Parts: sequence; structure tokens; C-alpha cells
Amino acid sequence: MDCDKFEQCGGCTYRHISYDAELKIKAEFVENAFRRIGNIDTPISPIIPSKFQSHYRNKAQYPVGKNSDGEVISGFYAKRSHRIVSKRDCDLQPEFFADIQQDILSFLRDNYISIYDEESHKGLIRHIYIRHAQITNEVMVCLVATSSNIPNIDALITLLTKKYNAIKSIVINLNKDKTNVILGRQCKTVFGADFITDIICDIKVKISPLSFYQVNRTQAEVLYNIAIEYADLKPTDTLIDLYCGTGTIGLCAASKVKNLVGVEIIEQAISDANENAKTNSIFNTEFICSDAGEAAKRLANEGKTPNVIIVDPPRKGLDLDVIDAIDKMSPSRLVMVSCNPTTAARDCKLLVEKGYEVKSITPVDMFPRTGHVEVVIMMTRCGSDKKNEG
Repeated sequence: MDCDKFEQCGGCTYRHISYDAELKIKAEFVENAFRRIGNIDTPISPIIPSKFQSHYRNKAQYPVGKNSDGEVISGFYAKRSHRIVSKRDCDLQPEFFADIQQDILSFLRDNYISIYDEESHKGLIRHIYIRHAQITNEVMVCLVATSSNIPNIDALITLLTKKYNAIKSIVINLNKDKTNVILGRQCKTVFGADFITDIICDIKVKISPLSFYQVNRTQAEVLYNIAIEYADLKPTDTLIDLYCGTGTIGLCAASKVKNLVGVEIIEQAISDANENAKTNSIFNTEFICSDAGEAAKRLANEGKTPNVIIVDPPRKGLDLDVIDAIDKMSPSRLVMVSCNPTTAARDCKLLVEKGYEVKSITPVDMFPRTGHVEVVIMMTRCGSDKKNEG
């Protein structure tokens, strides 16, 4: 075993077996989901392995707390709990993340800064949050706290920026709520820019603290290329990208279509998507800040008739109103990118009942050693005469 906290930590599920065995289990999980839940017998393509099985994550969120001796610790939550397993490093993350984590912990201890307690709802520091743009090597450090006023913060800024030249942004995220949600809605930049920039599929992407960005950037390129291939895009197509985040999938496909419409509920993500389009000189785009279901219904009611829709929903899958709106807009091609094969299979079954046919299914391992697997599904409208039209 290459991790001494594997059995305590809730992160890795398959660290005790070979990667080949892990891939086999994940492929069987996807197949079982689509056969048993979706009632779908479309042949499933071989699972795409990750190029890297270690140090692939570009993001870490370390909870901060105290142990039984009252010492300030940080690490990872134990399985199905909020008990912190103190851990300096993790094989899934860049090695320098652990150094930044330890420097911040030392600062918190040396300055007697209070640590948030979930039971009493008192204390200041809740999480240490680090993001890394792998191509540009830019780093963002974020402290999640109950107040934006952190004592002696200038000393921490000096410490981190002198030691780590890659740090381009230091942010305080304000989370006063009694919740297990890690990030609050408000951010205060105390050093550098409000964002860092990465490159994916030749697109420059602005990453803010609240922005969604795939944690395995290298494998995300593989995922996006499969999705775009499945979409079979034409120069006269209108593409709608639901749950678009900062616009990454849609912007990677924008040069292949006439118009792109992206939809995302997080305001900061939509702001980033517009900035990303501008930065990359992509002008055939419109990004809408709205719940996916409401936006899809509005687009359908406005008579928007996309040739292709790409959906990348959260783990809970598609809401029924989204499925109804997709049906109303009646695209000839529909591509689903899902981080949860179980809900994807359920949603595909509902879409089949609406007149769609599942043509291709490809599992993609985005998160080696963990229990998660991504899947890309291509669907076409049965009997549609628009399939190869613009």
C-alpha cells in the first residue's frame, strides 16, 4: 500500500488493486447501470484510461480543524463523516500542494488564529483551497473563512509569494453559513488577480474560486474531444451547451458551429465564460445565467431550434423539466457528459421514451484510484430528417 491513510481517508477506493483491475470494475459498473437501470443494450466502448494515475488533480480542498489534543490539523475527511484524517500529502495531488498546506497551518498556529468548529459554529478558518493551472503553472490559494478579516494576513501573503513564485492569486472566500457546503458566494482577493488562467484544447480558460473546472485537465481534453466528435458538428449548426460552467466544452466546439448558447446557474461562471470567449476572440456565443431547466424551457418557448445539445449535468442528473425542454427543442443530436453513470442511465431511458436512440457510450476514467467514472453518451432523434442538416 502506497498510502498510510488509505483505509481511513474517503478519497481513494481502489488503491489496494492494480489499475487494470480498477478499470475493469469501472467498465462493468457502467455496463450494469445502462443494462439494468436504463434498459439500454447499446454496445459500450472500452473504457478510456487516464494518462496519469497520480498527481493528476489540479484542485485540493483541505478541511481545517483540531485534534483531540487541541492541535490545529488539516487533511481529508474520513469515509462518510466530517472527522478529519490528518494528512500532509496525497498521491493524487501535486507534491507542492502539501508544502503550501503545511506553511498555512504553521501560520495559523503561530498567529493563534481561531479554527472553525462545526458543532459550536464558532471560529474563523474552515478550509484551505488550492487550484493549479497545469499548462501556465499559475496557482491560486484560497482560505475559506467566516470573516474576510484574517489577522496578520499580510505576513501570510509575504510568506507564500516569496516561497512560491507560481502563486498568482490569494483569495479569502467568505462562508458564514452553518452548512457542509465548502465555499460561500463571496470572495475577497488579497493578492494578485481574481483568477488564474489555464489552457485546454487550445482555449485559454479563466478560473475563479467558484468556477467549475475539471480536476484532471489532461483527461478532460480526451473527454471533450469525444463529446465534440459525438456531436458531429456542422458549420451551420446551432449548439446549446447546458450546465456549461465557464464555457469550456462549448468554446472548444465553437469554431465548428454557427452559434453557441451556453447556460449555467452560477453567475461568476457565466462572467468567466464571457471573458473566456472574449479572450479567445470567439464571437458567435451567448451565455445565459439561469437554472438549466428554466433556460431550456425559455429557449424552447422562444422557438430556438438547436441542431445539437450538449448536457453536462451535476451528479443528480437531469431534472424532468430539462428533459421536457430538450424534447420540445427536438435537436437531432444530443450528447450527454455525466459524472454519474447511474443517473445518466436513468435519464437516457427517459430520453429514449421521448424518441431518442442511444447510439454510443464511452466510459472515461477521469479520477484514477477513486470510485468515480465519467461517461459520454451520443443520442440521435429517431426518424429525424435533420440529422445531417445545418
